[in-house]
Amino acid sequence: MKINIRFIFFVALFLFALSVILGSFYTVDQGERVVLLRNGAVIGTAEPGLHWKWPVIDRSVHISIQSQKAAYARMPAYSKDQQPADLQLSVNFRVKPDEVADIYGTYGSVSNLISRVLDPAVQKATKEVFGQYNAVSVIQERQKFGADVYQNILSTVGKKLNIETVQVENIDFSDAYEQSIEQRMLAEVEVQKVRQNLEKEKVAADIKRTQAQADADAKLAQATADAKAIALKGDAEARAIQAKGAALRDNPALVQLIQAERWNGKLPSTMVPGESVPFVTIK
Repeated sequence: MKINIRFIFFVALFLFALSVILGSFYTVDQGERVVLLRNGAVIGTAEPGLHWKWPVIDRSVHISIQSQKAAYARMPAYSKDQQPADLQLSVNFRVKPDEVADIYGTYGSVSNLISRVLDPAVQKATKEVFGQYNAVSVIQERQKFGADVYQNILSTVGKKLNIETVQVENIDFSDAYEQSIEQRMLAEVEVQKVRQNLEKEKVAADIKRTQAQADADAKLAQATADAKAIALKGDAEARAIQAKGAALRDNPALVQLIQAERWNGKLPSTMVPGESVPFVTIK
């Protein structure tokens, strides 16, 4: 079988031309930007969509602008009171779309930017901020500590990256210090219990005093009322006696009248010698 060299040549030429034409087009996804290079030099950037470039001499470098995460485990640091700790935190960030050309021209890639700029900034910021807190305060104010680290990192790399969040995932002090903290917390709990018991006893004593005072006040009020009632009764009886005395003085026959009104009409069955019949006066 005789091979047609001319046919093979044209087929190869066609395939080459087709690959060149197809290679002249490229697409940019929504979550990325493209740095366009011509003979290795940056000539611009491309937004999302379909684009064309010169074959062979142009090259497109895709850079993600989506959210990325850099994790840092067991980062050693010292607190203000010289307590050693291993910190674990993560940083969420995005590449600024308008900085992709400068990032590529300066660092060559986002991974180089992270290793040369972000990682040292996170290390430096974390240790500096951690050194401003005592061991106890950094635990109690963990959220504020994370916010301070965030601001420190932002001031360093904020021009190149959008720092979204800084998450302080763990603060691991030495075992000896954690044991001392646990003992201190237990002691504080015991002190708190004693205080609560004292408060309860104080409240109970106040209640007893209040009840005793209320009982005493009630008894005093009752005694006062009784005394007033007796006094009023005595005054009334005295006035009644005084009125009776005045009536008898002004009306001597009033006694005989009352006796007559109350007599039942019967004479006594026995008489004492020398006594007169009731209501009958014999002169």
